[in-house]
Amino acid sequence: MTTALHLAKPEDFARLDALVAAFHAEDGLDLSADHRRTGLMPLLEGTPHGVAYLIGPARAPIGYIIVCFGWSVEYGGMDGFVDELYLRPAVRRRGIAAEVLGSLPQALAGAGLKALHLEVDRANDRAQRLYGRTGFKARDNYMLMTRRL
Repeated sequence: MTTALHLAKPEDFARLDALVAAFHAEDGLDLSADHRRTGLMPLLEGTPHGVAYLIGPARAPIGYIIVCFGWSVEYGGMDGFVDELYLRPAVRRRGIAAEVLGSLPQALAGAGLKALHLEVDRANDRAQRLYGRTGFKARDNYMLMTRRL
């Protein structure tokens, strides 16, 4: 599989950080390098709150996916939230994201995950179609709401 997932470790920080910075710049998120480090390092050091995977060759990744863990009474156990998914622009539209999203739930179910969630821009029809093809469904009568602390 060319889209192999590699669990990111502390020694992968520079490669992952470069990809995260590229995604944030593309998405208009203005976060400092210190802010990214604070958010990424616990994932790379093994926090139980989430994981970061490099997509593609570990030494020259083509993207990454970050999943944060939670607990759900409704789903009967641990659930996950795809926090970020990014592929380098040159490799997009080749089915890589669909392959990643297709294989990720199987790997996480083996670790006890009961459900996987993600957020998508309401105006991003292409992403909604991708997520729909990979088994994600909009929940009727629900919408994600956020309060910053």
